[in-house]
Amino acid sequence: MIDLQQIHRNFQVGDQVVHALDDIDLHIAAGEYVSIMGPSGSGKSTLLNLIGLLDRASSGRYLLDGEDVTTLSDIEQAATRNHRIGFVFQAFHLVPRLTAAENVELPLVLAAMPVEQRKPLVARALESLGLSDRAHHKPEQLSGGQRQRVAIARATVTEPAVLLADEPTGNLDHKSGDDVINILESLNKRGITLIVVTHDPEIGGRARRRLEMRDGQIETDSATESQGA
Repeated sequence: MIDLQQIHRNFQVGDQVVHALDDIDLHIAAGEYVSIMGPSGSGKSTLLNLIGLLDRASSGRYLLDGEDVTTLSDIEQAATRNHRIGFVFQAFHLVPRLTAAENVELPLVLAAMPVEQRKPLVARALESLGLSDRAHHKPEQLSGGQRQRVAIARATVTEPAVLLADEPTGNLDHKSGDDVINILESLNKRGITLIVVTHDPEIGGRARRRLEMRDGQIETDSATESQGA
């Protein structure tokens, strides 16, 4: 499903070139549950952003379901991202002036879906996450755990094939964080490919496949290790 071939991502910082991703080769099959761990600056979020088409590689190829998405225009990448990839971020990234229901509806609006089709999908997404009674609340009226559940509803209302979560429990207490991880894992059990970036070894260890990054490279891959064993 996700196939990265000789991916490099370089940034110019002053007169130096920083190799944020250095010759990455990675294949992730449909339905996998993968965690990406490593110290700050190791390239975790850069890799996630590239997989999510929020960033472009400096060189190399990225195939998504066999399509070379590195050759797509910015508009084509945005359309692919909106239809096939969902995002959950540490900071939630909800629109403050919109209600929970309006935040969840946003990807459907961007996809130009007619309003009569959008409303039932939004209601179903909120209900599935126990948020029906919070539909008309704005983010400031919600707890951290509720905000993250709204973010998950927004990320999955389009029924994406891939769900990317960048430190999804970073702003939550332990119980709320555990609830969020359980929700993400339940989505993976329904067939969504789940990729989680985390600093927390306990959360990272729950994934069936674990990548450890350092200095822009994948230092260990539990799938490779198990095959070697």
